[in-house]
Amino acid sequence: MPFFDYELPEHLIAQHPLPERDASRLLVVRRQDRSLAHHIFRDLPGLLQPGDLLVLNDTKVIPARLVGRRADTGGRWEGLFLQQRPDGLWEMLAKTRGHPGRGTRFVTDSGLTLILRGRTDDHHWLMEPQEIGSPWELLERHGHVPLPPYIRKGRDEPADKERYQTVYASRHGSVAAPTAGLHFTPTLLAALATAGIATAHVTLHVGLGTFAPIKTADPRQHTIHREWCQVTPETAAVIRQTRQRHGRVVAVGTTTVRTLETAARQPQADPVAPFTGETDLYIYPPFTFRAVDALITNFHLPRTTLLLLVSAFVQDDDLLRQAYQQAIDREYRFYSYGDAMLIL
Repeated sequence: MPFFDYELPEHLIAQHPLPERDASRLLVVRRQDRSLAHHIFRDLPGLLQPGDLLVLNDTKVIPARLVGRRADTGGRWEGLFLQQRPDGLWEMLAKTRGHPGRGTRFVTDSGLTLILRGRTDDHHWLMEPQEIGSPWELLERHGHVPLPPYIRKGRDEPADKERYQTVYASRHGSVAAPTAGLHFTPTLLAALATAGIATAHVTLHVGLGTFAPIKTADPRQHTIHREWCQVTPETAAVIRQTRQRHGRVVAVGTTTVRTLETAARQPQADPVAPFTGETDLYIYPPFTFRAVDALITNFHLPRTTLLLLVSAFVQDDDLLRQAYQQAIDREYRFYSYGDAMLIL
């Protein structure tokens, strides 16, 4: 059985980001000599090599969480925007007391009215907003940052609007941050460029399925979530050029790995092909990585597909177990606002 379960003291779950993004700790795992070393994230330019390519996920977290009340009863209501359908209705996860029927009105604390128009086969709510604007515009005005429940029970604070977002985020669509990228600053990106380390972007819009625990006895029987992703022709070309000059492709985050390895499995992939669409690629040991040579990632929840992906990449259960145990013993900060690993 691969390493994908462990016990974590609750006080190590980071509840707030550090004052400085690049001051996070960085545990460096070298697979070739099975060594572990402890650094600060801003040491990254000296840990990589000139000619390496950092690939970043430029998705942008939308303030998808809405909080308000039923207009008829005053009962508390909470919803999470998932997507806008072609008919203009918002597909949402929502909860309130009772079983409101079609036509029920809900009003957010900031004044946005939504009308329940129906439900999907998987019990998602179909809501019609009563205000003109794109979902991004309306959610920017009325929404909250959709923090995972292990951070302050999902209750956001004003600072989260900036800090639960990478500095290079540009394409709206995620309901969770690609957290390995939260450690980068403009200054650090400039230092990496000066050191001869290039950057390229892919997009994967992170969905709630990212956090779904594996409940099957055999993790291979778990049903993986689908997420929309894109590798542009420009990024595919840069990756090809990097490989041709014997540079390494360093994926920032498991979402980037999933995107690149999906593109590496398309026709004419060398090592990746341009790709736009949904991916249901499930990465678990054993797995042959075709596009990614090194990985920057945060510490993940136990019994999740994210930890299985990391286990597949390390290819050494004892080494990964030692890395997590050292992180716990040295009181690293875990999960979304926590510290990071560099796996070489």
